[in-house]
Amino acid sequence: MFQSPYPDIEIPDESVYDYLFGSLDDADLDRVALIDPATSNETTYRGLKAQVDAFAGALAARGVEVGTVIALLCPNVPAFATVFHGALRLGAAVTTVNSLYTANEIEKQLRDAEATWLVTVSPLLPQAAAAAQAVGIDDDHVIVLDGADGHPDLRSLLGEGRTPPEVTFDPATHVAVLPYSSGTTGTPKGVMLSHRNLVANVAQCRVSIKLDHTDRVLAVLPFFHIYGMTVLLNLALRQRASLVTMPRFDLVEFLRSIQSFQCTFLFIAPPIAVALAKHPVVDEFDISSVHTVFSGAAPLDGETAEAAGRRLNARIFQGYGMSELSPVSHTIPPERPDMPVSAVGVLVANCEAKLVDPETGAELEEHGDDGLTAPGEIWVRGPNVMLGYLNRPDATAETLDDDGFLHTGDIAVHHVDGYFTIVDRLKELIKYKGYQIAPAELEALLLSHPRIMDAAVIGVQDEDKQEIPKAFVVRQPGSELDEDEVMAFVAAEVAPHKKVRRVEFIDAVPKSASGKILRKDLRAREKV
Repeated sequence: MFQSPYPDIEIPDESVYDYLFGSLDDADLDRVALIDPATSNETTYRGLKAQVDAFAGALAARGVEVGTVIALLCPNVPAFATVFHGALRLGAAVTTVNSLYTANEIEKQLRDAEATWLVTVSPLLPQAAAAAQAVGIDDDHVIVLDGADGHPDLRSLLGEGRTPPEVTFDPATHVAVLPYSSGTTGTPKGVMLSHRNLVANVAQCRVSIKLDHTDRVLAVLPFFHIYGMTVLLNLALRQRASLVTMPRFDLVEFLRSIQSFQCTFLFIAPPIAVALAKHPVVDEFDISSVHTVFSGAAPLDGETAEAAGRRLNARIFQGYGMSELSPVSHTIPPERPDMPVSAVGVLVANCEAKLVDPETGAELEEHGDDGLTAPGEIWVRGPNVMLGYLNRPDATAETLDDDGFLHTGDIAVHHVDGYFTIVDRLKELIKYKGYQIAPAELEALLLSHPRIMDAAVIGVQDEDKQEIPKAFVVRQPGSELDEDEVMAFVAAEVAPHKKVRRVEFIDAVPKSASGKILRKDLRAREKV
């Protein structure tokens, strides 16, 4: 059994609203909570709390109560915080919806989550309205934040100035949010996270992610994803930092916002790290205000991370988690400069873990001569572990065991110096002639090539129906790199069984909003 190096902390028995806003003091109230780069408008903590309360009051007047499910389809704008926390203030459950979803995908989530309200913005209204109509949500239950004929809007609701009612529920068992798993390895499922789960994970992150009220955080990762929801939105608000919201990622706008608003702390996914390490436009902006970059949501190879860190002259850390863990279970401690950035660090406070051989079920604890355990599936237990999957008892039982351990499906090794490194997804391992190959290892190698902008690797079948590694490569602009050069480059660096045996050049690697490679999309290309 592996334990967190941090001593256990007390997890407050509070709702998310009380934990984030109940301890605001006079010094906090006039700090800036949110900045809209499109207008430079600022919202103080005093103003945000007032808006959250007024929105909760307006919802309560319309029948929203403890247990009501509200879908939130909205990009990263300041109003997201008002709506999200206003709903949680009432004891409603919020199911956050990917802003890139089609009407059909939105409909599926609304139906599965049994949502009776939908909150969105006018650019997303066509698909939102179609989905709402399909599941029977009336127009008066579709709130369009920036206004649309026939729908309530945020300005009008806040203008009513209503006081929300006092509500009671058990933070340990009451569902606060229903994010849906990414679906990269299966059908999306509603992840039931309680108020205690979310409070616990913010409390855990406060110990090992050094963010404070002097920081300005560029919020580019979507709030609808659990990473953005917990580590950007909730952690930043609890630490009284300022959030600069970005509705979508655009590299130039990303850099311009850092420069204009003197952002100090970046939470990113690996594709942004690749851009920071390699894209020439980075040199056109002054981003020297950044002191810390934290990467998560997908594996980040050490060489890319170090290159980005050198270019920004900033500390780069990596963490690990998943929606079912609220999401953070591991971080690289800032007090451990010896730890390689390719690792995901140590368990957060109040967490413990096992490494289990996926073939035999044996627990792996012994370190070899190289200082590493054998690779095994990582199982995690702690107060941030989900309640279960919504209406999916079978899937819950497959993932959560009777001892409270969550079986992550990720393969990791543990280093004798106390940290973990993720090898790959259990279901994404390529088996070539009986040998296991981790796509992430090959992707990290490909990204080290100066003429490769991005890359992804999957297993495909050759003429003999043998699974072999295939690389999808995005060339650097102006590069004439060819297939033979890519394969020769990899072959010179890896064991024979790991060689890339096919290469396809593409314009962009398909990724989810949280930065995970959508391997199912790459596999679909093979079937065309």
